Amino acid sequence: MVVSLSIGTAIAAVGAGLAILGGAIGTGMAQAAVGSAGLGMIAEKPESTGIALLFYVLPETLLIFGFVVAILIMLSAGLI
Repeated sequence: MVVSLSIGTAIAAVGAGLAILGGAIGTGMAQAAVGSAGLGMIAEKPESTGIALLFYVLPETLLIFGFVVAILIMLSAGLI
């Protein structure tokens, strides 16, 4: 099966992939820093586990934003 895409549609598909890639890399870097700091905080004060978990989950919004941008790019290019 051969699919024919215009160059604009192909660039939009690559852009959508890069939006998700950037969000995923940013989330991973942020969670690495927050996770180690949160583990140190829990080691000193075990009652602060909830706050550490909240701070660990917070960077996930970067990936959600990347996903939303990718969906908007694909909608504007007619891929969805």
